[in-house]
Amino acid sequence: MSGGTTLENANPVIFQRSGERLLADTDADEDVHDPIDDREIFDLIRSINDPEHPLSLEELNVLEQVRVKVNDAESSVDVQFTPTIPHCSMATLIGLSIKVKLLRSLPERFKIDVSITPGTHASEEAVNKQLADKERVAAALENSSLLEVVNQCLTNKST
Repeated sequence: MSGGTTLENANPVIFQRSGERLLADTDADEDVHDPIDDREIFDLIRSINDPEHPLSLEELNVLEQVRVKVNDAESSVDVQFTPTIPHCSMATLIGLSIKVKLLRSLPERFKIDVSITPGTHASEEAVNKQLADKERVAAALENSSLLEVVNQCLTNKST
């Protein structure tokens, strides 16, 4: 959040974080084919920081595991996120942060779709169009100020 501005959602509802995923013995074995699943993707993005609050997207219920769909065989990832308020001006930035985290974390073979949960934002169609446009995403990431904000959202904070 930049200095001097007021918060759009000054008192957000805070949700409890889900527990850590239990790892099987085969998870660390490089010889065992381990397809990427919904929980693995959720674990990658759940700790992304909200741009306005010192909370994660999971703690604000912007991200939920049930809204993450992965098809490893078809190399596709679909993530829907729910802004905390219907007129959230940070929705595009949040979606961009999710997309960048996945682009940096997953093999190039994956097609990554990030969108707003249907019916939860006033500008849902416009934001989804921006997030789906590769050229717009690339142009946004060439803006050093915007990239700095995205990187701040992706920085791990000690909890």
